[in-house]
Amino acid sequence: MASIFYRPAACLLVALVFTCGLARAAELNPAAVTYTLPDKVQWEAIPGFPGAQRAVMVGDPSKPGFYAVMVKWLPGNHFSHPHFHPHDRFIAVLKGTWWVGSGTKFDPGATVPMPAGTFVTHYRQQVHFDGAKDEEAILLIVGDGPETPTPAEVK
Repeated sequence: MASIFYRPAACLLVALVFTCGLARAAELNPAAVTYTLPDKVQWEAIPGFPGAQRAVMVGDPSKPGFYAVMVKWLPGNHFSHPHFHPHDRFIAVLKGTWWVGSGTKFDPGATVPMPAGTFVTHYRQQVHFDGAKDEEAILLIVGDGPETPTPAEVK
């Protein structure tokens, strides 16, 4: 009697092993889709912005044309000083809280928190500063290059 119950269970187990054993991740056509997994993102220091790293995902932000970069602000009160860019920039906060201020006076205490999921536009030639306080913040920034920051702090 017990074998009546074990036989279907054994068949189901064998079927699952073969099904799972044969299952593989699908392969994508690189002519149709490319991707970078998080552990493969190549971060580099951003000159003039201590406590920040950048990974160029598409294009070249130093040249004319579309670009997409990821920026990682490290925890520890790291901020850019007031500056502006020649073109609009569009930013999505992917992780953490990013702190943003505007104006020519550098004052991290007067920044506004932008939690993960927030979308921000930095308008061309408008002065802003930004960074991270006590947690890492990762951003996706897209725009038209060159994205050259121009200092604008008034002391």
